[in-house]
Amino acid sequence: MPTSEKVIDALGTGRRKTSIARVRIRPGTGQLTINKKTLDDYFTVPQDRNAVVAPLKHCEISDKVDVVIRTHGGGPTGQAGACMLGIARALVKYDSDLHDKLREEEFLTRDSRMKERKKPGLHGARRGTQFSKR
Repeated sequence: MPTSEKVIDALGTGRRKTSIARVRIRPGTGQLTINKKTLDDYFTVPQDRNAVVAPLKHCEISDKVDVVIRTHGGGPTGQAGACMLGIARALVKYDSDLHDKLREEEFLTRDSRMKERKKPGLHGARRGTQFSKR
């Protein structure tokens, strides 16, 4: 029976608005794939790309691990925020010494802001009907 080397995978789930990201971190060379695409192909806005890699750069571990992300729901900015939280949570499972470092930059805090629900008698969450003089 061949002996197989044990691969350490750390999993993390991130959420923002209606986006969900499942993140898997394993030892590697620094490859980051999102839905089987590279970071630059998936996120075209530099702000979103920077948000995704921020936890890795802050911990100075970006060239030591491979990150595989599956994300769905919401838009690009929401998905970038979900990826950021998922990476941070997975890094804590990968190396628990990084917890305080990630906590001080608030990478482990979920952004709880959600879309407000529509109310009866209104056109949206807060917009009322248009006033008509006649």
